[in-house]
Amino acid sequence: MASRSMRSGRPSRSFFTRFAQWVAVQAGKPTTFACAAAIIVLWAISGPFFGFGDTWQLVINTSTTIITFLMVFVIQNSQNRDTAALHIKLDELICKNHLTRNVLLDLEELDDAALEEIRAEYEAMARAERENRAPVAASRKGKAEPGG
Repeated sequence: MASRSMRSGRPSRSFFTRFAQWVAVQAGKPTTFACAAAIIVLWAISGPFFGFGDTWQLVINTSTTIITFLMVFVIQNSQNRDTAALHIKLDELICKNHLTRNVLLDLEELDDAALEEIRAEYEAMARAERENRAPVAASRKGKAEPGG
């Protein structure tokens, strides 16, 4: 079980987790995109004042490289947490649904060949279901609509 904060009853989270979540939310906002685009426009406009020199180019190259490098870790942290939560929720649904196969609970641990085999099995099931429903759908087309 996740540890809980004594005061709020909510799960306790590390500073980095809180920071990564905040950055991920802020990075996804239209305002953030607009600010980033504005910075690029201002940088481009400033080119003639700096003679389009090496230092002028180095400023944007270094800035974007550093931001991109740091964002990779922030986004990966957020993605890992979201994926883990999604897996737990799906596992709970699989466990509680008596019509599902519990063997599917740890699919993420299987190799690519095993995953492909299971995927092919589900594709075959979907094809068979479509073929079974096709005659029913065709027979419905021939019937008059109620009230028509």
